[in-house]
Amino acid sequence: MSNNVNDFALIEEIWNAVTHGIGFALSIAALVLLVVFAVMHGHGALHVTAAAIYGSSLMVLYGSSTLYHALTHHKAKHIFHIFDHASIYVLIAGSYTPIALITIGGASGWVLFGLEWGIAAVGIALKFIYTGRFELLSLSAYLVMGWLIVLDFSTFKAHIDPIGFWLVVAGGLAYSSGVVFYVKDNIRHFHSIWHLFVMTGSILHFFAILFYVV
Repeated sequence: MSNNVNDFALIEEIWNAVTHGIGFALSIAALVLLVVFAVMHGHGALHVTAAAIYGSSLMVLYGSSTLYHALTHHKAKHIFHIFDHASIYVLIAGSYTPIALITIGGASGWVLFGLEWGIAAVGIALKFIYTGRFELLSLSAYLVMGWLIVLDFSTFKAHIDPIGFWLVVAGGLAYSSGVVFYVKDNIRHFHSIWHLFVMTGSILHFFAILFYVV
C-alpha cells in the first residue's frame, strides 16, 4: 500500500510540475507580449511598467510553483513551498497593477494599488516568518485581495470594454472556484485540479489585460 501511495505522490508531483511548467513558459511569452503591446500603443511609461509588473508576477508564480513540485531535495522543496504560497500574493497584486493604475487610474487607482501591494507585503512576510501557520488567514487574504475591485467597481466597469470586463470577472471566478480544491488538496488529484483553475484564471486575465487594459 505504501508503495502505491508513493507512486501516486510521484505521479501527482510530476503532473503538478508539468502543468505549471507549461504555465511558466507561457508566462515568459505573456511578459514579452504585454510589454510589446504597451510600447506599440504608445501610452507612456506607466503602461509599460504596469504591463511588465503583471507579466513578471505571472513568471514568479509559475516559476515558484514549478520548482516546488519538481524538486525532490527536502530542504529545497520546503523553501520553495514557502515561495509557492507567497507568490500567490505577488500574482494577485501584480494582476491588479495595470487594472488599478491604467483602467481605474487617478487617486482611487493608486489607493487600490497600494492596498493590494500592502496586503501582499504583509502576507509574504508572514509566510516567511510564521511558516505553516495562519493558513486560514492567508486564504482569507487571497480572496479579499482578489475581490478588492468592489471598492471602485463602478469606475472599473465604466472604463473597460464589456468583453474585457467579463474576462476579468470570469478569471476571478475561476481563481475563486479553484480554492475549493486548494483547501482540500490532500484528496487525490485535487491539487492538480487547482492548478488547472489557476491556469484558466491566468489565461482569462491575460487576454483581458493585453487587449483591454494596456
